[in-house]
Amino acid sequence: MVETPQQALTRAAAERGVALSALSRMIGRNQAYLSQFVLRGSPRRLPERERRLLADFLALDEAALGAAPREDDVAVPWLAVRAAAGQGHVAEERVLRAEAVPRALLRAAGITPAAASLITVAGESMAPTLCDGDRLLVDTADRRPPAGGAIYVIRRDEGLAVKRLVPEGATVAVRSDNPDWPTQRVAARALVVVGRARLLTRAL
Repeated sequence: MVETPQQALTRAAAERGVALSALSRMIGRNQAYLSQFVLRGSPRRLPERERRLLADFLALDEAALGAAPREDDVAVPWLAVRAAAGQGHVAEERVLRAEAVPRALLRAAGITPAAASLITVAGESMAPTLCDGDRLLVDTADRRPPAGGAIYVIRRDEGLAVKRLVPEGATVAVRSDNPDWPTQRVAARALVVVGRARLLTRAL
């Protein structure tokens, strides 16, 4: 039996141990908002902003909360990883859920669906270009920084970080866009590049 959006919301909230009133406040609504949605069907459909916030917090596919599927969307894996704009975060590369991304957006970025994944930024070392909570689209097929430099997700030790990489012969300058963070230079062979990163959505 397919769950209704109301049933999916109720189940996911119970699994997280969070009340609907608390979720209502989290999305900037009055505390009865989601209870009315579940019990009275008002509103009939969750607005896009509220639906996205709830899906992110509850680790749900937006379709479960009533988002209409679009034929031109591609299901891109969203990894349960926060790429640190600062010190590298320990990688736990499991798929949190699939996220619908317009095929045209991937095509415009030159990313094939098979090479695309999504991650979230943690920290402020790449500010103002990237901020804490921003969502990145990662092209795992693009692992060679151009001469002028670009932003990549990298693996160092056991952590993931997002930095601007600039090749310098046998070394690579690992730069932060925040001037308070120093540039590091590492041997190119010692750096594992996961893929090129592009901003997909800005954190609220």
